[in-house]
Amino acid sequence: MSTEEKTVVEQGVHTYTGKEGYVPPEDPAVREKLRWFQDRKLGLMIHWGLYCQMGMVASWGLSDEDQEWSRRQVNWTQDPGEFKRQYRNLNRSFYPVRFQPQEWAGMAADCGFQYLLLTTKHHDGFCLWDTQWTDYKVTGPDCPYRTERYADLVGAMFQAFREKGLGIGAYFSKADWHTSLYRGPEDDGTFTHRGPAYDPMKEPERWQKFVEFTQGQVLELCANYGPVDILWLDAGWVCPENGQDLHIGELAAKARALQPGLLVVDRTAGGPYENYVTPEMLVPPEPLGIPWESCLTLGTDFDYKFGDRYKTPRELVGTLVGIVAKGGNLALNVSPQPDGRVPVEAWDSLRGLGQWLKTYGEAIYGTKVCPPYQAGPVAFTRNGSAVYALRTYESPVEPVEPELLLAYPGEVRKITLVDTGEEATFARVAGGLQVKVPEARRAGSAPLALVFRLETGEEEQG
Repeated sequence: MSTEEKTVVEQGVHTYTGKEGYVPPEDPAVREKLRWFQDRKLGLMIHWGLYCQMGMVASWGLSDEDQEWSRRQVNWTQDPGEFKRQYRNLNRSFYPVRFQPQEWAGMAADCGFQYLLLTTKHHDGFCLWDTQWTDYKVTGPDCPYRTERYADLVGAMFQAFREKGLGIGAYFSKADWHTSLYRGPEDDGTFTHRGPAYDPMKEPERWQKFVEFTQGQVLELCANYGPVDILWLDAGWVCPENGQDLHIGELAAKARALQPGLLVVDRTAGGPYENYVTPEMLVPPEPLGIPWESCLTLGTDFDYKFGDRYKTPRELVGTLVGIVAKGGNLALNVSPQPDGRVPVEAWDSLRGLGQWLKTYGEAIYGTKVCPPYQAGPVAFTRNGSAVYALRTYESPVEPVEPELLLAYPGEVRKITLVDTGEEATFARVAGGLQVKVPEARRAGSAPLALVFRLETGEEEQG
């Protein structure tokens, strides 16, 4: 990885590696799964854990290094050790009594999502599946939800989403702030940071036990929960450069023996085990030329918050179009209410996005990048011989132009509106194609987007 690229990766958080550090997979099955992934375009990310009960930042409050921003929502104690003890004990009240996996899967399918990314374990170490490596889990003896029908949340969600035809992605944190093999409750009285409570170079046997612990948990997910498409590894500071080598190559080989073609996403690591890169809370300004997925939130952050503000369908469509035009995917995060349900306030936005995709999905799913990608408010995608021009509107009061310039340089036989098939009049002018917008489309509020299909008669290249 170049010096310039290293400046993009800041402690493995909110950043992404660049094209120079990307290594295309050699395994044909992985390459095929990568093509499958790039065609999906829209994934549902779900951060779910102890933190959802309290409407607080996920896990990060357990790190004194990050307390300034991660504990702002918490005022029950000012003592760091006491805070960490109380956070850890949230497993004793974790009880999403109204969780229905079919509700989540049905929502996802109806709203246009194509795959799931579920937090099986975040940095706090609380596991949402029946792991045999720790009792700090949803089926553990201290968790009241252990006796319920869907106590193994990972198993229930994976099955429900798979039955709806969606792909399955397992988010897994490489850091674990609960096991003494990394750092745990016994370390809470000292100043804690993101890394282990010891130097792995000085205690190699202890570190090797953590490697076995981590690999064991990942292989449980790959062996016991049906077909898995993506292994999404978070906590980028856990890496050989920081003296924290989990032998990801070895792990990937074992995981793919159980799940052929599995995509491994070792975030911010670069190299052969970061099969696609993951810009977090941002969208790259230009196409990256490699597989990528922006991780964004429907609300204001990755955790559930009481009274949160959710993005509107208009905002979601504009964001999705901008990402797809640059060749990326959108992983949109929605976290459950404390009772396990889809947040009621989020439904309108999700339904609005889904309704739009039911009409205009052909301009999104399975498409490839098409120069000029984005020209002003108009984005471009391609699928076979069809080019799509998507003019998004940021506000319902924004005026709809009587004529629209589509900066597409190629030959075009016919232009139609995707929703109705109505043919649009156009002429070749300097800078592209001047298209007349039907008068009926200019009356009333601006649409979320005007979407044109350009029949070129030429197949995409590459």
